[in-house]
Amino acid sequence: MTQDKKPYLIDAIAGNSRFLASLGRTGRLFRLWWPHIDYPQHVDEIRSGLFVDGHTTATTWFDSEQDGWRHEAGYVPRTNVFRVEAVSSHVPVSVETLDYAVPSEDIYVRSYRFTNRGSEAVSFRFLYYSSFRSMETSYYHTTSFEESNDALVHLRHEYIFSVSSSNVCAGYQAGSAWSDAQDGELDGNVIDMTPDGALSWRFDDVQPGAVIDVPVYIAAGSTRQEAYDTLAKAKSQPEAHWRELTISYWHGFLAAAVPAPAASESVRELYERSLLAMKLMSDERSGSVVAAPEFDEGFTRCGGYAYCWGRDAAFITTALDRVGLQELSTRFYDWTLTAQDPDGSWQQRHYHDGRLAPSWGLQIDEGASILWGMWQHYAHTRDAAFADRVWPAVAKGADFLIGYLDAETGLPLPSRDLWEERSAEHTYSAAAVYGGLTAAASFARLRGDKALAAGWSRAADTIARSIRERCWNEERGALYRALKLGVPEGVYREAAAQGQPVSTSVNAKGYVTYALEFDPVLDISLLGVSVPFGVLPVDDPIMISTAEAVEQALTAPVVGGIKRYENDPYIGGNPWILTTLWLCHYRIARGQYDEAWRHLQWAVEHRTAMGLLPEQVDQLTGETAWVVPLTWSHAMYILAVQMLVEHGQIPATQATES
Repeated sequence: MTQDKKPYLIDAIAGNSRFLASLGRTGRLFRLWWPHIDYPQHVDEIRSGLFVDGHTTATTWFDSEQDGWRHEAGYVPRTNVFRVEAVSSHVPVSVETLDYAVPSEDIYVRSYRFTNRGSEAVSFRFLYYSSFRSMETSYYHTTSFEESNDALVHLRHEYIFSVSSSNVCAGYQAGSAWSDAQDGELDGNVIDMTPDGALSWRFDDVQPGAVIDVPVYIAAGSTRQEAYDTLAKAKSQPEAHWRELTISYWHGFLAAAVPAPAASESVRELYERSLLAMKLMSDERSGSVVAAPEFDEGFTRCGGYAYCWGRDAAFITTALDRVGLQELSTRFYDWTLTAQDPDGSWQQRHYHDGRLAPSWGLQIDEGASILWGMWQHYAHTRDAAFADRVWPAVAKGADFLIGYLDAETGLPLPSRDLWEERSAEHTYSAAAVYGGLTAAASFARLRGDKALAAGWSRAADTIARSIRERCWNEERGALYRALKLGVPEGVYREAAAQGQPVSTSVNAKGYVTYALEFDPVLDISLLGVSVPFGVLPVDDPIMISTAEAVEQALTAPVVGGIKRYENDPYIGGNPWILTTLWLCHYRIARGQYDEAWRHLQWAVEHRTAMGLLPEQVDQLTGETAWVVPLTWSHAMYILAVQMLVEHGQIPATQATES
């Protein structure tokens, strides 16, 4: 194995909502998930290289920037087909690679086109090295070469991957194949209990200008026979058939959505890329929606992203509904019924199968957001069957929220905040619970249950009063971020010595929780009180003052954009795409369209080279800083564009480049 460290930041994704792949701009495939998009991940290493007679003394890996390889990369327009062209000054053969997964099939395609750009005939070998550590473990793998299928087979547990081409290979090696692949000569070993192997193809006397096509298929199955049958299906058609089918599918997907508005070309392109990315983040088999493709599987810098958060998904599904992709939203909310706990709560985050994912504890806004999102979805679709289907979960969820209110403050009891960093009675969480209870009351009224509707509405009104009366910070002219903020004992004692309001509580086992009565830190999530949850109107003086304070305090001074909150320590405290767009939403709702366009354009300008939206932008350089792509970022963009369309702020006819 090459032992290269996988990057945190990737450049592209490809897939079909059962396969999900993350790739670099050189065409190197770093990670591959199947049959779900969050778990398990299977790829350790996949490398592609050439051994060119008379030009190389070892394999030159064209999916890297070594040996003078230069790359041009991008998506085939309006698709999730990723294309890379690699050219080197050291060898006369150029390579075009296409990566895509065939819709509704367990077939992932890596199509290679080799062109002799030299003036003389050339002979070369194509080396394909693959190491599959299925379920992200080093143990209990088998790699074999199956001659009857002309395929390299990677096997662990119920995950079998059969790798082959329509072109019959010239060489193979199962096990300990990296050094031999580098030398260009594979030893023909048939089977080994190791995760890696390699294939090679030989082409002699390729004339100047001639083109050689080698499609490599990764066919997946839960048994060997399933993988073999899928491989046979892949080989039964020319690669061009699968490519045209896939391109047509993505064009049809976009055609089924609300068209991109007649704005600038960059706004339109990001609109379509957002829809395409959001589809890949929606699991075909379960309906769950993941925050991002995992990139930190070792949990070295964060707690992981390849999970389903109800909070993210409520924004994402609302965006999907706005653009006519409500079927994806319906499937998500059907999935939420599998993830709800018996007490009516939804926990912080989940796997695709609804099981609890690694967690920091209850985050009350997650379940509240799901209830709010369910009503948003119903209000869009008016699907009575959907309302009936989710009603039991709505009723249990609302009752849980009612039981979680603090009798003293009228706000939800302490839980984790939306950033999963601190425990308190958070203003944003209270707004989300207001939204959840208001949604539940709407469902109750729909069913004619006036008593339930009245009870849940009264609780929501109590929260609204408490936010207005208890959460206003006159000193800063903004809402408090939270009440009863849990802090270490040392912070508590220092605050008490300075005369700040503090409190303690003792649990049943005698452990003490120390708290500051007020958290004055300015946080973008305070806008959630108005947008999207509507606790206070956007033109309420409290919200106007809070929004101004937030923008002034959180605007990154060098590159612009909005940070999450003051002195944010995460990944250096950068501006985020979604936070900037959150302020954009608020400005649109206020009718402040020039300011809104400025924030929207900032997001457009800070998409990646492949047109994807990251989570964060480096506050000094403006470069992508963390997580590509973040589904929530794309959802906030779609919502911003649709809000501008609804307010008549995007031209409806001729497009003009800004």
